[in-house]
Amino acid sequence: MSSLTGKVVAISGGARGMGAAEARLFVREGARVIIGDLLESEGVNLSNELGDSARFCCLDVSQESSWIAFFQFADSEFGRLDALVNNAGILQPGALADLNVDEVRRSFEINQLGPMLGIKHAAPLLRKSGGGSIVNLSSSVGMRPFAGIGAYAATKWAIRGISKVAALELVGDNIRVNAILPGYIRTPMTEALGADMDEVGLSLTPTGRAGTPEEVAMLARFLVSDESLYISGADYTIDGASTI
Repeated sequence: MSSLTGKVVAISGGARGMGAAEARLFVREGARVIIGDLLESEGVNLSNELGDSARFCCLDVSQESSWIAFFQFADSEFGRLDALVNNAGILQPGALADLNVDEVRRSFEINQLGPMLGIKHAAPLLRKSGGGSIVNLSSSVGMRPFAGIGAYAATKWAIRGISKVAALELVGDNIRVNAILPGYIRTPMTEALGADMDEVGLSLTPTGRAGTPEEVAMLARFLVSDESLYISGADYTIDGASTI
């Protein structure tokens, strides 16, 4: 029996990058997945690729009404929820001296408020299933930041704190909450930032290479599975030694 057999996992930002890698791995391991994203075409294509074990639902993580509809869809399609992976996020580079209030607010709404809303509305379904797991994607810059990404770093530091608070608040419901802190991972998001960001990312990574979405997905699989039943409130770096 595979490690995720019978589990239902919701993934925000699941249409591409790390979210898509998680969806593919989880289905291979026996789970059913609900892919949430604003990238409808990519999300539908991925769901079709994964077959009967996957569903796609349009999800704007910054809007509470969208989360409510997302979990109503998940419940109606699969009848339970065992895990949520809060994967959606954006990175908008910019020095603090050039701070754009609208961009900072957007980073907060997606990277920080989004996971908080996800936790709020996943918890009742997880509770109904007897407990489960929430995995929040932070970042290695939530432990060791660098210049030029103030808004992103602030939200990723916040995710670490939110995860620990949620772990304490939900422990009585048998719901564990952990954070993954990826380092430089080559995804469509990071590739869109261009060669300069690639150079910075590699320069900060002692192993000398970017990580892959599939490597992050394997760590997420562990935290979603019953292999991690005694782990909650933890930070897991996966960053090629960049935070040492």
